[in-house]
Amino acid sequence: MAELTVPVVVMLCLAAAMAGWVDAVVGGGGLLLVPALLIGLPEAAPAYALGTNKAVAVAGTAVSAVTYARRSPVDVRLALRFGVLACGSAALGAAFASAVSKEFLQPLIMVLLLSVAVFVVARPDFGTVPGGRTAGRRRQAAALLTAGAGIGFYDGLLGPGTGTFLVIALVSLLHMTMLTASATAKVVNVGTNLGALAVFTAGGTVLWQLAPLMALFNMAGGWAGAHMAVKRGSGFIRIVLLTVVTLLVARLAWDQWWA
Repeated sequence: MAELTVPVVVMLCLAAAMAGWVDAVVGGGGLLLVPALLIGLPEAAPAYALGTNKAVAVAGTAVSAVTYARRSPVDVRLALRFGVLACGSAALGAAFASAVSKEFLQPLIMVLLLSVAVFVVARPDFGTVPGGRTAGRRRQAAALLTAGAGIGFYDGLLGPGTGTFLVIALVSLLHMTMLTASATAKVVNVGTNLGALAVFTAGGTVLWQLAPLMALFNMAGGWAGAHMAVKRGSGFIRIVLLTVVTLLVARLAWDQWWA
């Protein structure tokens, strides 16, 4: 890999800060950070972009999770249960990452994301008001399997849109508002990032000479994003979610058919 230059480092740090903000509000920070790493480090293998992204993101999501927990209603015990399960699932997904065809998965992800966008647009009150009832054990178990095991595995396997999928799953299955779902998703996302990072670190695909500095900027962006989300509420998060889904679908379509 070529030696890092100051302009490249500055660009990557700014991208890390922006990714931290987006990730804190609704997830999807990898949409910004992974492409930035691929552009800034053209001679590095893609695995280094994925591994370094996890090393950076785990810091930002941790700051976001703590900020949310202090300023918004979060069931910390429930969130930790999700996070622990997601950690193991993400590690398993990362171990299988090299064996999966992106050509198969990316169109499937685009369909899922478009379905999410249509669903949210068709239901303007989705996630903006509480569901009015407590989720029962069956729904909690379904949420654990979906948001903990399933999405955790996906995050280790591929990654784009993990935070968005977590928010939608938590709102749909546990009747959370967008704000509470985003807060809970941050705790779960810490688990998925740690699980995947352990595998990438073992494989030697993390650029540790770069990741700590980018992590500081990611943490700053995550702190700012979490504060803004708490202040602006679920309606603001809903708008950001639809924007991120649109950009993520466009990015995946570019990778699939035009890149």
